[in-house]
Amino acid sequence: MPAELNGTSVSFPAKTQTAPREADERSIKERFDALLIRVKANRSNDDISLIRKAWDFCVKHHEGQMRASGEPYIIHPLEVAEVLAEMKLDSTAIAAGLLHDAVEDTSATNEEVEAQFGEQVAHIVDGVTKIDKIQFANREDRQAENVRKMLLAMVSDVRVVLIKLADRLNNMRTLEHLKPDRQEAIARETLDIYAPLAHRLGMGKVRGELEDLAFRYTDPVSYERVSAAVEARRMEGEQFLRGVEDILVEQLRENGIQARVEWRIKRLYSIFQKIERQKISFDQVYDLLAVRVITQDVTSCYAVFGLIHTLWRPVPGRIKDFIAMPRANRYQSLHTTVIGEGGHQFEVQIRTEEMHRIAEEGIAAHWKYKAGESTVTARDEERLNWIRQLVEWQKEMTDPNEFLSSLKMDLYPDEVYTFTPKGKVVVIPAEGTPVDFAYTIHTEVGHTCVGAKVNGRMVPLRTKLRTGDIVEIVTQKDHKPSRDWLTFAKSPRARNKIKHWLNEDQRRRAVEIGRKLLEKEARRFKVPMAQIGDQDLGRIAGEYGVATAADLLATLGQGKHSAHQVLNKLAPGLPNQPGAEAGVEAKPGAEAAMSDAVRKLHLTGSDSLQVEGQNDLLVYRARCCNPIRGEEIVGYVTRGKGVAVHARSCPNVQNLLYESDRRIAVEWSRTGGQAGVTQRYPVKITIFCADRPGMLKELTAIISDENANIRGVEINHDEDGEAIIEFVVEAEDLAHLNRMVLGLRRVPGVRTVQRAQKI
Repeated sequence: MPAELNGTSVSFPAKTQTAPREADERSIKERFDALLIRVKANRSNDDISLIRKAWDFCVKHHEGQMRASGEPYIIHPLEVAEVLAEMKLDSTAIAAGLLHDAVEDTSATNEEVEAQFGEQVAHIVDGVTKIDKIQFANREDRQAENVRKMLLAMVSDVRVVLIKLADRLNNMRTLEHLKPDRQEAIARETLDIYAPLAHRLGMGKVRGELEDLAFRYTDPVSYERVSAAVEARRMEGEQFLRGVEDILVEQLRENGIQARVEWRIKRLYSIFQKIERQKISFDQVYDLLAVRVITQDVTSCYAVFGLIHTLWRPVPGRIKDFIAMPRANRYQSLHTTVIGEGGHQFEVQIRTEEMHRIAEEGIAAHWKYKAGESTVTARDEERLNWIRQLVEWQKEMTDPNEFLSSLKMDLYPDEVYTFTPKGKVVVIPAEGTPVDFAYTIHTEVGHTCVGAKVNGRMVPLRTKLRTGDIVEIVTQKDHKPSRDWLTFAKSPRARNKIKHWLNEDQRRRAVEIGRKLLEKEARRFKVPMAQIGDQDLGRIAGEYGVATAADLLATLGQGKHSAHQVLNKLAPGLPNQPGAEAGVEAKPGAEAAMSDAVRKLHLTGSDSLQVEGQNDLLVYRARCCNPIRGEEIVGYVTRGKGVAVHARSCPNVQNLLYESDRRIAVEWSRTGGQAGVTQRYPVKITIFCADRPGMLKELTAIISDENANIRGVEINHDEDGEAIIEFVVEAEDLAHLNRMVLGLRRVPGVRTVQRAQKI
């Protein structure tokens, strides 16, 4: 259902209402001639001969093809071109729009398109063409790669995605002719990918129509319910809005403000989303009715804003200034909700003509092409910058499901508007944290982030930020990201950068361990390592299914192959030790597979831990949670390092950041360490307290009374004068630690005591 402004439809040209078996060729020709007239009116300097040539090419190659509706197929590219003309795009884009299915659905090739229409048109057509000649494991993989291909092509020419959106819009308008399962699949993809993409490009009209068309097929019951509720109130709502329009027009004239007034009833899918998100009834959707005032300049916007509040009472908390703080897609408007006659609430949007054009058409409103070259303003570049970032962030993603999930999150985020201390607006996802803020500023700021101040107060990195927060990131040189950050980072950028660094760090560590294992094996058999270089390792790497020397060393460090096997390849004739040749691959089970690779390594502080039923495997406390005796624990086999033991409540375990098939049962040993020695565990405790004389003395006395050693202490202050004291203490077990924490909380002036996950 198209939105209405003063009773005038604002949707793109509607689809043909009937689908006759034989379309009137004269009617099709008349529509094409009308298309040329529109292009000439929009862009008088464009060469429309390119469009004529593309049309002739399409008619020839699509001859005899029919759509599911029974129409000649040529009507589809024609209607796509009509949508592009409505966007006022250039002849190159419209020619590519006519040709967008030629390579995919006819015998035409991309080389043929390039030879006849040039490199630009061919590049756009190729970017829109789906990947059909490659075999994929499932539909999700194919969908992910098609979207990835479109985004890559879109970076160099945004017309690729504009044509794809026009194509999807026309397909959605004629979706009733497909089978129900295809209808739902296409509609779901539209809601997940294409409507959000239109939103991020600021194309409000396209986004709105795509959402309403898809809503009808993804949830027919809710669609009918919301549609019926809107229709039941349409007459009353339109009558009320006409009265508001009359009042506003009169008041604008009396105050000498040049502006025009439009009104609309909220779109069906937007109503449904609001009902679902806020768990409210239809009667509680207070912005069902909306008025739009379009002015000549920004000053007039704020003048109208004040005028509105003198005419009607504003609803508290419903005033938003997107002119001062534009949305990520560059949308700008003033929003306010007011109460009119009879208690009717309605929303008022105030914007300039330029803002209105951007809100409706988005990037298409400013993307201009002259003489075959794109000329892009600085503001256009800013609008497209997120696309380039998106493609860059997702280059390392190999899992299609992760790619699509991340893409959906980034395309349609609920946003929080925060500020740097210098007043720069930083937009992060809802429930975003200082880590998301830091990575939005710069990758290195994110990597080296050690703390954050929000509104002048030090806060934990997992703190959820709110709109209006002023955030200052504290960095430390050589600091590295923590895997624990993945449990609370929300933005795709932050998560991707953290994962990329962790993967690289894990590989680097595996290479180091692999090299040490090989060197140790070489010393054991008196083989000079000086005779074995990376060139030699690279020569045999292919025999182990890897490409380089570093890859081979990494497989050694991960326990996939034994150092003895590799050394025997490099220096044949080594004596075989019992079990040496079989290496890690000869023993069944995760425990046995890891034992030979890790038994030779030694770490301290793990005497009280053991794998159930095993006493010769290396086990160590995971640094992300530092479990202590008394906590429930779970182990994960790590390649080349042994068994990492986590607290069962560790966020990394909760979020399944480790492979479930590498989980292994672990337990606290009954002896608790070496004979006669009580095992103690270093634990960091952070205390937020008043800065008063004697505070440190009282705190240390509590720790001392519990017979606990203090291994380190660090004192800082926030800007409010509150002290932040960090102790590293030695605790015997969880009960011992809890007694210390309870005693510390009882000290006068202590606000809170927290156990830090990482030391």
